[in-house]
Amino acid sequence: MTKEQLIAMQRQNAEVYDGDSMELRRKSREFLERLQMPIGLLPMDNMEELGFNESTGFIWMRQKKPTYYKFRQIGQLVRFDTEITAFLEDRRMRAITGVKGREFLVWIPVNEIQMENIPDPKNITFCTPVGI
Repeated sequence: MTKEQLIAMQRQNAEVYDGDSMELRRKSREFLERLQMPIGLLPMDNMEELGFNESTGFIWMRQKKPTYYKFRQIGQLVRFDTEITAFLEDRRMRAITGVKGREFLVWIPVNEIQMENIPDPKNITFCTPVGI
């Protein structure tokens, strides 16, 4: 199943927001807070569309162009593609697409993000399908 087909299937029962960037930012923060994830975890500056299917936990975000962000505390450069998808759970994002971390001059896909120590997360774990 392609990413477009997955989004189309999840869209049927989803809350979909597009247009006003301030509304998109507010909604994305609301979703992340509800699931106890850090607000700065996803890029919010170039968003065009945000969708969330609460019954399945599926979220997607479309942005105008890819975004690069460096997490300074861990020195990790991350690339957020124009389309990001994931399934959200309490303190966890799984089956992530559209996110890559740079490690040893190679871009490696990130497929899961987990957190511990709520409400003040001290450890955020980025998992990859290749185990790096």
